[in-house]
Amino acid sequence: MSERTISIPEDVYTRIEERIKDTDFGSVDEYVTYVLREVLASLEEEEEEEVFSEEEEEKVKERLRALGYLD
Repeated sequence: MSERTISIPEDVYTRIEERIKDTDFGSVDEYVTYVLREVLASLEEEEEEEVFSEEEEEKVKERLRALGYLD
């Protein structure tokens, strides 16, 4: 897999170095890659969640009104 280089502020790098002490992460790069993959996976899951369209929502509301649950 090819890699790219990115820059982060030195204070963030230092904080990550402190955080990964006594962990299985071998480097700041490894930790940052892990965190970014987790964040991206979470965002992609949110995007995949099924959401009602306005039309579908209106149909549900109509059915609830017909059943007497909504005025």
